[in-house]
Amino acid sequence: MKRHNRLMRFTALASTLDRFAMPPMLLAISRDLDIPVAGVASAAGAYFLAYGLMQPVWGLVSSRIGVVRSLRLAVLLAALATAGTGLATDAASLAAFRLVAGGGFSAAVPAALFYAGATAAPGRRHRDITALMAGVALGTAGATAGAGVLAATAGWRSAFLVTGAIAVVACLVLGRVPELPAPPAAADGLFAPFRAVLRSGPARTLLLLAIVEGGILMGALTFLPAAVSATGSGAAVAGGVTAAYGVAVLVCAPIVGRLQHRVPAAALIAAGATLAAIGCALAAVTAAPAAAAVVCLLIGAAWASMHSTFQAWATEVAPEAGLASVSLFACALFTGSALGAVAGGPPVEAGRFGLVYGVAAALLVPLGVLATAARARWRSPAVVSP
Repeated sequence: MKRHNRLMRFTALASTLDRFAMPPMLLAISRDLDIPVAGVASAAGAYFLAYGLMQPVWGLVSSRIGVVRSLRLAVLLAALATAGTGLATDAASLAAFRLVAGGGFSAAVPAALFYAGATAAPGRRHRDITALMAGVALGTAGATAGAGVLAATAGWRSAFLVTGAIAVVACLVLGRVPELPAPPAAADGLFAPFRAVLRSGPARTLLLLAIVEGGILMGALTFLPAAVSATGSGAAVAGGVTAAYGVAVLVCAPIVGRLQHRVPAAALIAAGATLAAIGCALAAVTAAPAAAAVVCLLIGAAWASMHSTFQAWATEVAPEAGLASVSLFACALFTGSALGAVAGGPPVEAGRFGLVYGVAAALLVPLGVLATAARARWRSPAVVSP
């Protein structure tokens, strides 16, 4: 089973390579296609929007044809669209290819997360989830550093051809992963699991928190390479600096996995929000490469601490809903990411990076307070006395 989870994590890694390849190349794409940076950011926003909105759709498809089968279909679609991105000639075609790629790759991480949760031994769920995050972090570091280098040497189009090829490999290796047993059909219809999630007060709270988290943290990562490039650094430097985020997640995720039995979940959320707020406050002051690397390390540590706790919560908050809970959580997260990318586009176009990160730092304070309080109040149905 560990081998199968590793193959699922490889697919999640392929998805992450594509998702994080674009931020280091915003300026390179803008110059090559002769479109505003805000237009390229909107294409990134289209990717995140499709990535978020397609989560429940793939959840429904999975309930009909199986988690692994639907994932293979989604990754094949994403591979074709990602390769097509390298052929984009204007803002419209760029956005269209990214929209389809985001919709396809959206199935990868939730499916891997659900597979890990469904096959985890008792007491290992959080640890297996953080192992998945480590794979995602590796993809993040590889994408940001590699895309920056490719943009500076072989051109930005080559980066998407590479990620498309890796996605094809992921589609092939998924053929070795056994399908999960089919869940029992819901007595009250196909959409019953989604209604169960939305009827749950704690689940609705988690979804709202995920929207805000996605808008702030993923928005911050999307624009940081452009902020570094605006200081006079090249795409390779900007991508290399941003790779520090993936390194931080890779190092911190296993630590969080070991701490989760000894430290309250609410404390992990509070620690993550604090680190992220410090990082965004620093980015509001300077985007010099050395400072930006520190920002990425702080945001990466925050993601490992806060987001992994949110993810584990998503697998537990509505246990009767199964994959629907994870799908809606990811939908909320990336819908927030899309909103953050679109909202940040105009000030980034004007070079007002300090404003973008100052607002992000300010919003992280209420997010941390509300999320910590909500998680502290919640008790798993599995441990509530009858």
